[in-house]
Amino acid sequence: MKIAMVGTGYVGLVTGTCFAQMGNTVTCVDVDAEKISGLKKGLVPIYEPGLEAMVVENSHLGTLKFTTSLKEALVDAEVCFIAVGTPMGADGSADLRYVLKVAEQIGENAVRPLVVVDKSTVPVGTADQVKAVIAAGFQKRGFKGDFWVVSNPEFLKEGAAIDDFMKPDRVIVGAEDAKPLAVMRELYKPFTFSHDRFIEMDVRSAEMTKYAANAMLATKISFMNEIANICEKVGADVNKVRVGIGSDSRIGYSFIYPGCGYGGSCFPKDVRALEKTARDVGYTPRILSAVEAVNADQKKVLPTKVVARFGDNLKGKTFAVWGLAFKPETDDMREASSVTLIQDLLARGALVKAYDPKAEGEAKKHYWPSEQALTFCSSKYEAASGADALLLVTEWKEFRSPDFDELAKSLKNKVIFDGRNQYSAARLAELGFEYYAIGVGK
Repeated sequence: MKIAMVGTGYVGLVTGTCFAQMGNTVTCVDVDAEKISGLKKGLVPIYEPGLEAMVVENSHLGTLKFTTSLKEALVDAEVCFIAVGTPMGADGSADLRYVLKVAEQIGENAVRPLVVVDKSTVPVGTADQVKAVIAAGFQKRGFKGDFWVVSNPEFLKEGAAIDDFMKPDRVIVGAEDAKPLAVMRELYKPFTFSHDRFIEMDVRSAEMTKYAANAMLATKISFMNEIANICEKVGADVNKVRVGIGSDSRIGYSFIYPGCGYGGSCFPKDVRALEKTARDVGYTPRILSAVEAVNADQKKVLPTKVVARFGDNLKGKTFAVWGLAFKPETDDMREASSVTLIQDLLARGALVKAYDPKAEGEAKKHYWPSEQALTFCSSKYEAASGADALLLVTEWKEFRSPDFDELAKSLKNKVIFDGRNQYSAARLAELGFEYYAIGVGK
């Protein structure tokens, strides 16, 4: 099948590359000429395990192409995916300007019957807007071709996106006609061959499913963080509580790990967007509001623990921060807890030495391009050297079992603040460390 993929961000590039891997001919479109030029040379602008090799392989095979011209991509396309960004507006709503701009260009340039797929995470009712914009473009130029707009939300986890796409839990497609459903079922057949995970529904339900899924996962995280905070107050250990409740099959262990808050490009934005949608239709989303409020407070837990231990004025103190990305196996720092932590430490006069195996470039480019009090280190032990305390923020594998003897020699004070509850309090106590975890009462 011939596919146009508009947007070469995280979702668009992964989706287009995976479709090309199955033999489809995919043309990825982006207005960023520099990015397109780099992709043609095999330079992938994001870190995702396995993605770069697949991009290079399929580019060489000719099944994956890159261009800045949507008109060019639409000449042969049977399906056109809209996978552009929907950044959060000041009021929490999803900004649809880029989605509707693509719809406008489709209306101006489509030359054959076309299935238009909303892949971007968009509010309920967006497909209707996209359809209206395309229809207006067709009418303006007197083009009478058929087109259909469907919703196909993505459920990719950063750091595991290739596996998620190749072996999906579910493929959700919302459509109002049999024709586009048949096209989408055929397109996804290689990915759902062993188990039929293709779920059909109406467009608005498909649009809602994406928001509901992310809001549910965010709710589990905030709920467990709230339980952790209560555990600290009453002298309980949230790690033991987690095991106790996770053994209930109705609850399970996924997304009930306490920590210093969720981040990334999806959960924060989608919870706020769904909250805004609810308020727009006259409903007060009390749970969603609480989920977001708990998460915002949770990002302040580590700074609060640092102040409790070292005092409000941190001038003359140096802190090692392990992890900058919002989660392991990605370089994405959007809404990351590390940003809240480091900004707080710097504001109190501290020096910070940070290490992340993948996100240093993002940190320098988007957050701290010239911060004198922040040093980026090339290893975790370099970051720890001479620091008054270590703060673990992102649970990268290389942080799970460090050499604590080496840490004891490197740190000025044997103090660890663990924002992801990765270490054994008993073991660290034996080694003479002060250990501060999330949700563990003293």
